[in-house]
Amino acid sequence: MTADQKARDWDKELAQIDKLIASGAGQASPPAAAPAGAPAPAPRGAASPAPAGPRPRAVVFTWLRLLLGLAVGVGITQWPYARGCGVLLFGYLGAVAGVIVAGLWSTISSWRTRSGFAHVLSLALVCWGAVLGARELLPRVGYARARATWLCPVGGTTPPSAPAVPAAPARTPAATQPPGAF
Repeated sequence: MTADQKARDWDKELAQIDKLIASGAGQASPPAAAPAGAPAPAPRGAASPAPAGPRPRAVVFTWLRLLLGLAVGVGITQWPYARGCGVLLFGYLGAVAGVIVAGLWSTISSWRTRSGFAHVLSLALVCWGAVLGARELLPRVGYARARATWLCPVGGTTPPSAPAVPAAPARTPAATQPPGAF
């Protein structure tokens, strides 16, 4: 301890602080002795505001976003057009991107409203959109076994979408198989 700290009378200083607090209880500003970065003390008897939960309207709109995205995600499995190549392929990929965006939109909304089940469904919707997109993109970038093209051949016909798994070999009729073969 230094000589200056030994000479201080802490009881007197604390009594002065108590007097300042008692006289400044009705003032809106903190006493001058408070440091510049310190928060202002709350008035006596005032309760701190409770954290507000999500508004009911926000929760309803979260579920509407999610249900819209789920409807599009399920409905895209019934895509009525050929998506093998060309403009129709790009239209389908745009719709798949819409499924992913709807999933992300409902993911953010469900996170903000603290809706756990809606958040899990939203993440599943994003994953479903990624699967749909990968099913069409991977054969075209050379990753899958079956090859597919981006643009249609010059003949003008649109081939159907390439199967992801090659067809199984045809079985021969039982009459042409040798005896004892399965």
